[in-house]
Amino acid sequence: MIYREAGQYKVSYQADQAIFPIGQDRFVMLVLLAIAFLVVPFVASEYVYRAVLIPTVILALAATGLNVLMGYCGQVSLGSGAFMGIGAYAAYNLGVHLPFLNPFVCILLSGFFAAAIGILFGVPSLRIKGFYLAVATLAAQFFGDWAFLRIKWITNYTPSGSVNAPPLQILGWDLSSPAANYLVSLVFTVVLALGVKNIVRGHIGRQWMAIRDMDIAAEIIGVRPMYAKLSAFAVSSFLIGVAGALWAFVYLGSWEPAAFDINRSFQLMFMVIIGGLGSILGSFLGAAFILILPILLDQVPHALGIPLTVETVSLSVFMVTGALICYLLIVEPHGFAKLWSTGKEKLRLWPYPY
Repeated sequence: MIYREAGQYKVSYQADQAIFPIGQDRFVMLVLLAIAFLVVPFVASEYVYRAVLIPTVILALAATGLNVLMGYCGQVSLGSGAFMGIGAYAAYNLGVHLPFLNPFVCILLSGFFAAAIGILFGVPSLRIKGFYLAVATLAAQFFGDWAFLRIKWITNYTPSGSVNAPPLQILGWDLSSPAANYLVSLVFTVVLALGVKNIVRGHIGRQWMAIRDMDIAAEIIGVRPMYAKLSAFAVSSFLIGVAGALWAFVYLGSWEPAAFDINRSFQLMFMVIIGGLGSILGSFLGAAFILILPILLDQVPHALGIPLTVETVSLSVFMVTGALICYLLIVEPHGFAKLWSTGKEKLRLWPYPY
């Protein structure tokens, strides 16, 4: 009887269309945000920050951007790693050539550069779709790998191709500590995820979903495919570009082109599929699963006192993670987000079985 919608009366359209219309959901979300902002910075260790929290938060933002394109608009993309790199190098060049700009301004502006490139590589989606579109976006990944390595002005003519991010400061405050890096990443992710949640609930999001479900029918009822698809590419690339800049400036500090190779694209795609297509929450759950599960599995042999070599443990982690992913996709193809919604539905109906 704890989770019920009965008795929660709404007297306005705003209350009826709220992101969290049920009071219990709002309470849980506020508690989680309070823990993330007010408790975690005082109890987490540096290892937890660097290995778990910061990468999970940043890649959750990137997965949210990819989910806009794949989950809400139905456009397959294999070039998200390149767009992360575009955001990282755009922020770096803005900081180098416009030193009066604050690094956080550079991070935000880098998203617009990634959005512009995303629109350019989204043009093929007007004519092709499915696996053919995946190959076209894969070309963006290959082009990005080549450009980051061969076009020297992107890396400010550094001989090794490795570049360093500027120090993170705002109003004289040094934000180079792990706790500050975590809070910066969390603020960007929460604010942008909230913005995306509002976009997908509006008319633009409904156009994306109409294109995803059946593009021909959507065009017949008045949806403009060019506007819907290119806007999805723009919003998706913006979010992924900002995530790439955060990954470079906040998490890595110094990086080289290999940091944004095709493996990053596959990692983000796995996060979206495992978490749940067409779900903002699924992006966060998928990122947490992909990043945290291998770390936990790596500690199991040591906790149980099983003498295994490092190579054996590493191989076992890959095998167990892959097996769990296969099992999850067999049991629930729609990912963790569907499992979460199913659990909530059962709470609504409890104790009745129907």
